[in-house]
Amino acid sequence: MTKKSTSLAIISNNSFEATKVVNLNHYDISSALQTTLEFNKLIPIFSSKIESMIPHSAFVYTNAEFELEIKSGVFTRHSCSYALKVEEQQLGELKFMRNRKFDDAEIKLLETLLCCLIYPLKNATLYHQALKMAYTDPLTQTNNRTYFNDSVKREMSLAVRHNKSLAIIFLDIDHFKTINDQYGHEGGDITLTAAAKWIKESLRCSDVVFRYGGEEFVILLSNTDLAGAGLLAERIRNTIELHTLAYDMATIKITASLGVGALRDNDTVDTFIKRADEAMYKAKKSGRNQVMLAN
Repeated sequence: MTKKSTSLAIISNNSFEATKVVNLNHYDISSALQTTLEFNKLIPIFSSKIESMIPHSAFVYTNAEFELEIKSGVFTRHSCSYALKVEEQQLGELKFMRNRKFDDAEIKLLETLLCCLIYPLKNATLYHQALKMAYTDPLTQTNNRTYFNDSVKREMSLAVRHNKSLAIIFLDIDHFKTINDQYGHEGGDITLTAAAKWIKESLRCSDVVFRYGGEEFVILLSNTDLAGAGLLAERIRNTIELHTLAYDMATIKITASLGVGALRDNDTVDTFIKRADEAMYKAKKSGRNQVMLAN
């Protein structure tokens, strides 16, 4: 039986010169990688496709731009890692591990195979950058209301499915109209940006903050009950109160009113949101700069 060729010479129709020899395995890898734009699918696909050629026990992919860490397998002492980049665009870092060293031939082959991953990663990066822009409030760099509308539905479904608690905090900056009137829109923008920064600094990695509109923010807290959310809301309130902004030879003191609610069995999206929103307005009517828990 004739052994099948494992490579294909691509010939230029114009010059009839062989421009590149590509292993057919590369076609298989590239085809598989073109099926998704999700980082958490691309890396496992690549790992599984090269396993027979470059045996490894684990991989770790990190991407600082999207705060990603994707990992799988048994982590051991020997590794080889690559900072991935194309046309000055950073694409993250990929590390492979196993219990024996990678030899020179394997490293050379791996570097060749990584070429199959570069452009799918670039496409995924461009896609997620576009999503990030669409879902990000440009002033405060928090998530926007559009993203909140998508996220709250998803988080409610997950909480119900896995029988987990879910809480929500509504936050409104006190007397924001006065700040705008006294210091202009630039002073208002600085206030919003600073408040968003202090909110984010008070949160856990799993918490998500959104600019809901104007001077109002909302925070989704997965796996958190009403009492836990209340403690976090008080921490945020205290953090904001303790800070002072300097603007145009003046100081701006900021406080915030917060309302806290937790998911109930019979909640719809509207009732879940409304309960915390009403608690926030109750906090404002009761003197501001305080936290109110929904009944």
